[in-house]
Amino acid sequence: MLLFSLSLVAGLVLLVWSAGRFVDGSAAAARHFRIPPLLIGMLIVGFGTSAPEMSVSAISASEGNPDIALGNVFGSNITNIALILGVASLISPIAVQSRVLRKELPILSAVTAIAAFLFFDGMLDRQDAVILLGLFALLTGWSLWEGISKSSDEFSEEMERELDQHQMPLKKSLFLIAIGFGLLLASSRMLVWGAVGIAAALGVSNLVIGLTVVAIGTSLPEFASSVVAARKGEHDIALGNVLGSNLFNTLAVAGIAGAIHPAEIAPVVFSRDIMVMSLLTLSLFVIGYGFRGAGTGRINRIEGSLLLGSYIAYTVYLVMTTMS
Repeated sequence: MLLFSLSLVAGLVLLVWSAGRFVDGSAAAARHFRIPPLLIGMLIVGFGTSAPEMSVSAISASEGNPDIALGNVFGSNITNIALILGVASLISPIAVQSRVLRKELPILSAVTAIAAFLFFDGMLDRQDAVILLGLFALLTGWSLWEGISKSSDEFSEEMERELDQHQMPLKKSLFLIAIGFGLLLASSRMLVWGAVGIAAALGVSNLVIGLTVVAIGTSLPEFASSVVAARKGEHDIALGNVLGSNLFNTLAVAGIAGAIHPAEIAPVVFSRDIMVMSLLTLSLFVIGYGFRGAGTGRINRIEGSLLLGSYIAYTVYLVMTTMS
């Protein structure tokens, strides 16, 4: 049990660290090859922040542990909304801009509904995986086209400033890519091995470990960036991290896991975990509009407390029903 725990903790620490180094090296290398800042920000940095979820789910699926892969997807989405946004809004109430209500939340809600529909038959097979990955490719292409077509893009300008401040030689950036990618795979394997061992020792399912310990661990990059953004009053970043991560998890991470190893989805997973994930996504609409119809709102500290409370209640219920 001690060895499994050490492997899990060491895997989590290395996972977060290696993902950061991989992103830094990839962004700097892309800059050397004159790739536009918008592409670097949306593809390299965007993929990099979700690299822990992707690598853990891919390794889990390839080793025949699809329950950890699925638990990581659903658990990370629940953690992102209920835990991360809950904590961030307690630090500083988060403004929900009209753009988020008009475009980003409807897209995430539609994607969540499509995924729930695909999982309703109790299977994530390769056909479902192709649909999810196809949708992800379409949305990524559309986002890139929309960003490039704008005459002035704030995100692109911000990304360019960030890249200028963190320049590095090409050899160093390539070294960071190699080290980051290698440690990303190794740490994912350590984490999965430790998680499976702990689940067996405690007599709980791999799914529950994936929904809780693994999901929290792989969501640490989003947690850190959202909390820092909330402290700085950068509400768009705090909320955008969560929405973007959930979109990536639902389409890309679940799609990759399903393509590697089709998984059976138990009825309780649909009625409990997928429904909680869906309700939390819809709750952001209620919070954003606040029944005022003003097209803009905020997640205040009371609503943040409710989100955080819902996460605690869900986790307690999960543990109690599993251990009973």
